[in-house]
Amino acid sequence: MSTAQATVQNAPLRTHLTLKGSVALVSDFLSFGIQSILFQREIYPSDDFKMVKKFNTQVLTTIDEGLREYLERAMLQVQQWLTEGQVRRIVLAIVEKETQETVERWQFDIDVVNKGTDEANDGKENSDPEKKAQPNNTKKTDQQVKNEIGAIIKQITASCTFLPMLQEPCAFTILAYTDLQTKVPLEWSESDARLISEGQAEQVKLRSFSTHVHNVDALVAYRRTDEDE
Repeated sequence: MSTAQATVQNAPLRTHLTLKGSVALVSDFLSFGIQSILFQREIYPSDDFKMVKKFNTQVLTTIDEGLREYLERAMLQVQQWLTEGQVRRIVLAIVEKETQETVERWQFDIDVVNKGTDEANDGKENSDPEKKAQPNNTKKTDQQVKNEIGAIIKQITASCTFLPMLQEPCAFTILAYTDLQTKVPLEWSESDARLISEGQAEQVKLRSFSTHVHNVDALVAYRRTDEDE
C-alpha cells in the first residue's frame, strides 16, 4: 500500500499547470510553428532546415544561423510578454518583397484563462482532496497538450494543399499585439497590422490547444488569386 502511495506522489509534474511551464509550451509552439510555415511556404530554402522530434511528431527547425538567432531573440521577448500577461496575439505576415503587399497572415490568438499554480506545488494536487474540483483543462496531461500542439503543426504542414502558390519572392515579419502600457524594446518598432487588401482575403481556421493557463487559437488568411475568382 505504501508503494502505491509513493507512486502517486512522485508522478511526473504537469508543467502546463504552472505559468512558467505554460509559457514555455506556448513559445515553443510559436517558434516551431513559424519555422514550419517558413519551410512550407518556401520563404527559406529547404536546405536551411532539419527534422527534429517535438510534440510527439517530426517538426522542422532552422540551421540557418541568422534566422535561428532572430527567432530566438523574438521568442525571448514573447516569453517575457507572456509571463507578464501583456501579449494577446502573435502574427506571422508573409509579404511580397517588391510590393510589400501582404499575401498571407498566420494569426495566433492567446487568451489567459488562469493564473497558473505555484510551481513549487505543481504535481501534488492528487494528495489534496480539496483540489478535486478543478476546471477541465487542469486534468489534461502534458502529453495531451503536446498532442494538441502537434496536431496544429501537422495542419500547418498540410496547408500547401489549399494555399495558393506564392508567385513572387517573399519575406516575413512577426507582429505582436500587446497591451497599451507594455514597454516595447527598440528592436520591436511600431507597425501597421499588415492586413491583406480589402476584398481579397480568404481565411481558414486551424486547430487550437489549451494549457491550464493559456488558450491558443490559430487561423491563416491568404490573398485570393485570379484562379480563385
